[in-house]
Amino acid sequence: MLPEIHKVLGLLEGGFAELRVLVVGDLMLDRYILGEVDRISPEAPVPVLRHVTRYERPGGAANVAMNLAGLGCKTLLAGFWGNDAEQRELAKFLELAGVDTQGVVATALPTISKTRIVGRQQQLLRLDIESREKPSAADAAKLQSEMLRLVARVHAVVISDYAKGAVSQGLCDVVIQAARYAGVPVLVDPKTADFSKYSGATTVCPNLSELAVATGVAAHETEELLKAGEALRKEHDFEFLTVTMSEKGIRVLSEAGVYHSPTRAREVFDVSGAGDTVIATLAAGLAGGLETKTAMELANMAAGIVVGKVGTVPIAAHELVAALTPASGIAAGEKILDRERLKARVAEWRAAGQTIVFTNGCFDLLHVGHVTLLEDCHKFGSKLVLGLNTDASVCRLKGPTRPIVGENERSRVMAALAAVDAVVLFDEETPMELIREIRPDVLVKGGDYSVETVVGHEVVIAAGGRVEIVPTVEGFSTTNIVKKLQG
Repeated sequence: MLPEIHKVLGLLEGGFAELRVLVVGDLMLDRYILGEVDRISPEAPVPVLRHVTRYERPGGAANVAMNLAGLGCKTLLAGFWGNDAEQRELAKFLELAGVDTQGVVATALPTISKTRIVGRQQQLLRLDIESREKPSAADAAKLQSEMLRLVARVHAVVISDYAKGAVSQGLCDVVIQAARYAGVPVLVDPKTADFSKYSGATTVCPNLSELAVATGVAAHETEELLKAGEALRKEHDFEFLTVTMSEKGIRVLSEAGVYHSPTRAREVFDVSGAGDTVIATLAAGLAGGLETKTAMELANMAAGIVVGKVGTVPIAAHELVAALTPASGIAAGEKILDRERLKARVAEWRAAGQTIVFTNGCFDLLHVGHVTLLEDCHKFGSKLVLGLNTDASVCRLKGPTRPIVGENERSRVMAALAAVDAVVLFDEETPMELIREIRPDVLVKGGDYSVETVVGHEVVIAAGGRVEIVPTVEGFSTTNIVKKLQG
């Protein structure tokens, strides 16, 4: 049982919304271009990628901010970006998440971006766009001024240092001194070898490789490395050192001794972004008044959830609630759910390591084509969620004579099928918003579609999922049944 469990749940179920956390550091846009590789170029001995899809996500300090926003905190972000397409894309993500970017300073330098080109789940190339020049003295001074203004307004500060130029020695001095004066914790994610840059911070959160570079002790000599880390902690006046140890979990080094939390991951698909999730959750927990051990355990739990996804995907509060309360009191046989209850149910399934499949449709007059489709869908995962068009939505799509069977009756019929694990109504013409809310692992569509024409494909692929197309049963449709009855 997690310590302070009732306090933790109170924060996750609304308490974090009362907290403000400032993130300062290197903002980035992560871009992914995915495709198929089935031949070598005749022009040069390189693979030819046939483009399938692309997507973007916030990276660096921006991903830390996205994690804090996912937990429900009021998140303020500061750093540098340019005036380009990457800035506009990054700003759009942050605005949708509710992140306050008033502390971000626009410069003449390009917005940092990393483009990964992936063929059949194998990264072929990464293209980085960034300047070797440092921000101007005027821009650096403006950022420091913003820091002094913002630190006084928040409950915790995260310094996300990717060594790209935003986090200077002068900035660290200003932020840490102001935060200590205000009595708020400062947490640092380091990418530089000299930890003296962060002297006086509440905690620095290196992984084993980063700690090895900082101490000169080999990463595989774990115990010697941690002893060197403790010496480093004392030397630079850190309250504690938080060492992330991949599959070995997280270890906290402090004056009170060593505390170890084993890994919480059920299955690891991708560790990218896990460090951002750890420091964001730890910051939120400390800001909320949790004990260090409790905040660290919560951060470890969050990391265990995000490494079970593909790509850089931030944590969400409801995922942690589901992990902490696997028995939520929802009756197992109750399949017809509203959206909030569906999100909670999906979070429970996901926390238990189950794969979520989603399909949608009108399903007016159930026939063998419908049943076959749903049975095929269920083969792709553990739990099948069916998005069902409301009566109003069906009418807009099919005309004033449809549906023949009302939404309540259709819901009951579909919920009675063994292949279906949850039924949810949606009133829009497409299930795009519903897909965004539940982020299924597999999106299935029946019929003559390509991946690119399936509504929501970009959302699912961006979250690390996949799209499957299954054939329909020829000759069976609600329209054909109606025509036969009329004839």
